[in-house]
Amino acid sequence: MKSNGYQSGFGNEFATEAVAGTLPEGRNSPQRVAHGLYAEQLSGTAFTAPRSHNRRSWLYRIRPAAMHGAFAPYLHSHFHNDFGKAPVTPDQLRWSPPPMPQVPVDFVDGLFTMAGNGSPEGQNGIGVHLYAANKPMQGRYFYDADGELLIVPQQGRLHIATEMGVLDVEPQEIAVIPRGVRFRVELPDGQARGYVCENFGAMLQLPDLGPIGSNGLANPRDFLTPNAAYEEAEGEFELIAKFQGHLWRAPIGHSPLDVVGWHGNYAPYKYDLRRFNTIGSISYDHPDPSIFLVLHSPSDTPGTSNMDFVIFPPRWLVAQDTFRPPWFHRNIASEFMGLVTGVYDAKAEGFAPGGCSLHNSMTGHGPDAATFEKASAADLSKPDVITGTMAFMFESRAVIRPTRQALDAAYRQRDYQACWAGLKKNFAPT
Repeated sequence: MKSNGYQSGFGNEFATEAVAGTLPEGRNSPQRVAHGLYAEQLSGTAFTAPRSHNRRSWLYRIRPAAMHGAFAPYLHSHFHNDFGKAPVTPDQLRWSPPPMPQVPVDFVDGLFTMAGNGSPEGQNGIGVHLYAANKPMQGRYFYDADGELLIVPQQGRLHIATEMGVLDVEPQEIAVIPRGVRFRVELPDGQARGYVCENFGAMLQLPDLGPIGSNGLANPRDFLTPNAAYEEAEGEFELIAKFQGHLWRAPIGHSPLDVVGWHGNYAPYKYDLRRFNTIGSISYDHPDPSIFLVLHSPSDTPGTSNMDFVIFPPRWLVAQDTFRPPWFHRNIASEFMGLVTGVYDAKAEGFAPGGCSLHNSMTGHGPDAATFEKASAADLSKPDVITGTMAFMFESRAVIRPTRQALDAAYRQRDYQACWAGLKKNFAPT
């Protein structure tokens, strides 16, 4: 399934058809759809949601989504929403990059749950997963009824064929697949690894800019939604669904990626993180990391997110009389961090691309000893240019509970706290 290109804009009303004359004029559900297609509405919000928040699309497809066999449980012990009720350690946690699989594994089977909070049934919280795959999804299709998927590739490109078109995504780009949209992942480079945030709460949206003004951070025009592209195929295929924290499998005799045209504002999209317009201090002090916010899922508490997606991209540091790297801090929110490429400016070593860390609510963290010494002695008469890096953070208002399998993983760095052991006592009252 090949890409037919993209339309730009965040949350726009799009209209696209792969075959001319597919979309009806002046109505959504005519008595007979052109070309013998079926009309189907896909709703991502309640019908009565305010117009500014309402998300839905009309799909015109070869067969309706209702056509498939009965679902049966699909066992996948590593991909789940079992965040447990056991006590959560306040320790700082960090993991090295997971190894690539030694046997053929596709995107779905390569998902590994690291942590999370909330639940699909409660419609709040997040699941945090890693993926490592070396096999395309052949004859398999997947959808997540529990939440939208924010996919952050770290190694290897992804060719994501969806019901509504194709997303070709590379490291330093992200893809967002809305709740319920069916898709298949292929691997142009043979293998791939990265991160996934499963958002159970309100749909991701752009943050308000406040005193920043009308421009900056992630600009709406840089978000790309695919033009319609369809796959007309029959055979013995498999549809995998994630529903209420469990996986299910059903036989399906045709490709579900058979939408010939669609219109609406509920659709997958991608964004190039390198286009982020970074805001920073040009006088003194290191601003709060909220200036690096790309997307967020709001909660029922104004100003407090169910989930924030924050990045730390290349940028200039020019602040004077200031400790320029991120300061030591404790936070009411909880932070799961990953590194796509390069070096994170608060850690001199140990935090490698493909790795991750978890600092939960009120757990102290910050630059390691080597970074602190270097930054404390830096010549601030010169600007510091951070290049060749891309780190990110999934931040949540609730404690992010690590899974048992993550705590037991061989690639967990059990000596992580040692990175602060070299911090010296410099107190000299006289």
